Amino acid sequence: QVQLTESGGGSVQAGGSLRLSCAASGVTSSTMCMAWFRQAPGKGREGVASIRTGDGRTWYNERVKDRFTISQDKAQNTMSLHINSLEPEDTAVYYCAAGAWDGSYCSVAIARTYSYWGQGTQVTVSS
Repeated sequence: QVQLTESGGGSVQAGGSLRLSCAASGVTSSTMCMAWFRQAPGKGREGVASIRTGDGRTWYNERVKDRFTISQDKAQNTMSLHINSLEPEDTAVYYCAAGAWDGSYCSVAIARTYSYWGQGTQVTVSS
């Protein structure tokens, strides 16, 4: 059973940066899809970035691709999301997700393709 634990959230000023981390345990596949989703108050869950763990290939939501960077440390079984130039609209609970790789790309948009989820970490950006 894959377990995911996020860390690194907090309150920051607009224009600042933040790095979120996701520690994964119970991973047995050499290639999985992992992703970051977020959910703002009163809104649905939105995917922001995904990564294919086997080769590190990444995909981004077009809305955030210039400010968000997803990465992994395979040795540590961790995934990170670095967010630059934070905006108040980035305020949300950020979730780490993992799922089986189906042989193609790792969806950044479809939450149901991911079977495992962390508890989430709150990011609050003030103007």
